[in-house]
Amino acid sequence: MQLALAANENLAHISNVLIYSSMAVYTLAFFAHIAEWVFGSRSKVGRTAAALAGKAAASAPAPAVTVRSQGGTAVLDKPKVVTRAAAGSRDVPDGPGAAGGDAQGDLYGRIAVSLTTLGFLVEAAGVLARALSVQRAPWGNMYEFSITFSTVAVGAYLVLLALKKNVRWMGLLLVTTVLLDLGIATTWLYTDSDQLVPALHSYWLYIHVSTAIICGAVFYIGAAGTLLYLFRDAYEAKLERGEQPGRFATSVLERVPAAGSLDKFSYRINAAVFPLWTFTIIAGAIWAGDAWGRYWGWDPKEVWSFVTWVAYACYLHARATAGWKGRKAAYLALFAFACWIWNYYGVNILLNGKHSYAGL
Repeated sequence: MQLALAANENLAHISNVLIYSSMAVYTLAFFAHIAEWVFGSRSKVGRTAAALAGKAAASAPAPAVTVRSQGGTAVLDKPKVVTRAAAGSRDVPDGPGAAGGDAQGDLYGRIAVSLTTLGFLVEAAGVLARALSVQRAPWGNMYEFSITFSTVAVGAYLVLLALKKNVRWMGLLLVTTVLLDLGIATTWLYTDSDQLVPALHSYWLYIHVSTAIICGAVFYIGAAGTLLYLFRDAYEAKLERGEQPGRFATSVLERVPAAGSLDKFSYRINAAVFPLWTFTIIAGAIWAGDAWGRYWGWDPKEVWSFVTWVAYACYLHARATAGWKGRKAAYLALFAFACWIWNYYGVNILLNGKHSYAGL
């Protein structure tokens, strides 16, 4: 028995070392991402090409029916139909990326992605060591939830990169928030390895909490795209009005995807994970029925989970409605993610209920 306890304590110590080590690696990735943006800003050729292409696309009229000759026969081609992600979005190309088309900037960007991948592997090992130390799923308190959440968020980002999606612009924001999340977890949320309260001893822990973590991580990526969409949309609007944005805004925003691309990206991400969030709430209700004898009791966690669901449902409905596309829908998406954040931090720390498992 004592040997088992000593082994668990050693695993808990290893977990802590791995989590702190991942923070060190993420810090190096943070500086590499900074270098990518700095050296990319020096690429005047890439910036000028993107600006000229954007102006040309915004000012050129849509092509009419094209007539071409094919063996003496006039063939009428259908005009190109440009689909817009949001109402009033502009037909501008995506920016060249954080590296700005600069070889040295791209090198630092690749180093940053490699370091982010290494940090992910080290952090995932820390989460696994924590699970082995408690001999259960590492989701019994806010510390464990936080380290798992940031691991899944980075994993989702790396999966999108592996699928050749244009998301490397998110690297700096992602690493910054992951460091913030881990800093809060290790400083204020940390609790020693311990067993679960009786209500959590259920296979539903693996189903309900794991899906909640996945949903939160993917919602975060959608929120990051939505936030950047608002900045890029304002930048494009200034250019359209003939105004000249500031040097910093120009250097950053001209290299990210176009507002229409960001809007479409965020919508697809949120729409894809929304059914899983619906399942998460249903699974939680079933678990509550097994643990407490009632499926729904208007506990603060239950209430805010439902509020988050309603907010995202309104966003998806608004996004599909012509009058609410664009910035209005984006504000609603950010409000929905803010509800999710409050449901995690605010409800767990400030409100009392049956879901008070913060461990603080």
